[in-house]
Amino acid sequence: MTQRTRAHYRKPARRFTAVGVVAAGALLLAACGNDDDMSGMDHGSEASASATAEPGTSAAAADFNDADVAFAQMMIPHHQQALEMAKLADGRASDSEIKELIAQIEKAQDPEIKTMQGWLTSWGKPTKTESMPGMDHSGHGDSGMDGMMSDEDMKELEAAKGTEFDKMFAQMMIDHHNGAISMAEDEQKNGSNADAKKMAAAIIEGQSAEVKQLQSILERL
Repeated sequence: MTQRTRAHYRKPARRFTAVGVVAAGALLLAACGNDDDMSGMDHGSEASASATAEPGTSAAAADFNDADVAFAQMMIPHHQQALEMAKLADGRASDSEIKELIAQIEKAQDPEIKTMQGWLTSWGKPTKTESMPGMDHSGHGDSGMDGMMSDEDMKELEAAKGTEFDKMFAQMMIDHHNGAISMAEDEQKNGSNADAKKMAAAIIEGQSAEVKQLQSILERL
């Protein structure tokens, strides 16, 4: 309350009506003036701001960290190599269970690649990074990814046929899947994006089951 307003309240009763009109006008002006101030009062989290700035993007999708970005950027080429291995089975694989498993891998991993590419685009991050100079390294290699096959590995797989191909494919895919599982476990520990962590959980569950199936196939071939 201003000093002027307090002074008016000390005036005789006949001034109350006039003071009421002035006070009402002041309140109205203050309310109008606060419109601009109110627009900046809702200071939510960065994730909420990002979600508002990008229509159609959920708060969960806007909430991400470096681990989420690395997971998507590395899992995309990892999945792509698995699909390359699956394509080599055409005309080379002979075991019916291997063929069924290959179809299963293609069905699961191709949509996941598209989903992760969509995340990176919505996050404003590149789908490829210069820090991954080629994926032709077994183990970790320069790519920093577990389970990646070397160019030599891929050439050997391409040259194989029949049971030889089936055995080689099964062993290579076990190693490849174990690498993906390790990367997914890292995402679950260090990531913050709900959708990415959910995919990581699905990769761990699905590919762990496939590893067991591939080991069973190897034992009977």
